[in-house]
Amino acid sequence: MTETQQPESSAESAAEVRAAQEAREALAKATRIVVKIGTATIARPKGAALRLARSYAESEDAGSAPTASNPSAGGVDSAYIHHVAAQFADLLKAGKQIILVTSGAIGMGARELGLAKRVTEVRMRQACAAIGQPILMEEYRRAFGVYGLTAAQLLVTRDAWDDRASYLNLRATVETLLADRIIPVFNENDSLSTAEIGNAFGDNDRLSAYVASKIDAELLLILSDVDSLYDSDPRENPEAKRIPYVKELSSEHLAAAGGRGSEFSTGGMKTKLAAVAIARDAGCRVVIAHGREPRIIARVASGEALGTLFDAAGALKNRIRWLKNSQPHGEVQIDEGALAAIRNHNSLLPRGVLSVSGDFSRDSVVLVNKTAKILSCLSSAEIAAVAGKRSEDIDRILGKGAPHILARPEDMAFLDE
Repeated sequence: MTETQQPESSAESAAEVRAAQEAREALAKATRIVVKIGTATIARPKGAALRLARSYAESEDAGSAPTASNPSAGGVDSAYIHHVAAQFADLLKAGKQIILVTSGAIGMGARELGLAKRVTEVRMRQACAAIGQPILMEEYRRAFGVYGLTAAQLLVTRDAWDDRASYLNLRATVETLLADRIIPVFNENDSLSTAEIGNAFGDNDRLSAYVASKIDAELLLILSDVDSLYDSDPRENPEAKRIPYVKELSSEHLAAAGGRGSEFSTGGMKTKLAAVAIARDAGCRVVIAHGREPRIIARVASGEALGTLFDAAGALKNRIRWLKNSQPHGEVQIDEGALAAIRNHNSLLPRGVLSVSGDFSRDSVVLVNKTAKILSCLSSAEIAAVAGKRSEDIDRILGKGAPHILARPEDMAFLDE
C-alpha cells in the first residue's frame, strides 16, 4: 500500500467506525422492537435445575415461577422466560413497543413425547407443534403475568401475509395490541402450515423479518445460540473472526454463513441472513446475538455493542415490500423489450407476454421472468388469451371493460433492487 493510498484506507475505516457508532446510537432510539427467540435458546439446558436460577431471578419474589415441585414441562427453561419478561417490562416502562416471535413449539412437543432426535416427518412435526404450542404459551403467560404483562398469541401461515386483505387485518390487530401495551407473540402455525402446500415460512427467522417489515419495526433482535456473524464457521475454524457491524450484505457474508443450527431448530446462519435482507428492505436494523447473554435484550436496545449489527437499507414502500415478500401464484415470461419497459417504470402490456404458467385470478401476485413480482390485473386464463396481442384487441377478446394492462408501475417490485 502506498502512502497516498493509506489515508484513504484509514478514512474508510474511520467512516465505518462512525457509521457503526451512529447505528448503535439509533438502536437506543428505536421505539418498535421485534425480538425473535430460537429453539436452542428457549430450551432448558441439559442438567439444569427445574426452578428459577438465581442468575435470572430479578427479585426474591418470583410470583408463580416454576419450582422443583412445579417443574416446567416439555423442556422449556422457565427461568430464562422470566428473565425475558423482566426485560420486556422494563422496556415497556421506557415507552418501547415489543413484539415477540418465538420458536420452540415443535421442540417442546418433541421433548414432551420423549423424542431425542430432530423431527423431520411432516405429520409428526405438526403433532409436536400441537402438543408444544400450549406448553410454550402457558410458560409465557405465567412469566409475563409476574411482571404485569399480557401476551396475545398470533399463530400465522404465509397465507396471512400473502393475501393483502388478511395482511391489513393482521396489521390492524397488532397495532391495537401495541396501543394497549399488550405483547403480540407470533409463531408459525406449524400444525397447519407445510412446505408441500406452499404456506410455510420455513423458519421463524424469516417470520420475524416479515413481522418486522410489515409492522415497520426499527429493530429486529434475533437471539439464538450463536453470538455473531463470523467470517467463517467458528465451529470448523478456530481462527474465525467476529464481524461486529455490516453496512451492506455481500456475497462474502453469505458465503461465510454455515449450515443448520441446533438439534430441534430449523434455522442456521443462512436463514438469519435471509431474514436480515427482508428486514433491511423495510429500513429496519437487525442484530444477531447470543440469547443467553445476561440482559441481552435490554443491552442491545440501549445501543450496547453486542452481537452483529446489520445496518438498515433505504426503506421500500410498504406495498412494494408486501409484493416483494409475497408468495407468487404463477409466472409470466415476457420479452426483453417489455422487461426494459417495466424497468423504466412503464406498465406491463399483454403485447410483451410470451407465456404464462399457473392458475390464478385477478389481483394475484405473479412472478415475471424470475426478476420481478407484479399484482396482476388479469387472470392466468385472460393472460393466455391476450398474450402477444395489441391493446385494441383486448375488448374484442375479453369483452368491454377488461383491463388493457397486466400491471401498473406502482404494482411492481424488482427482486434485485
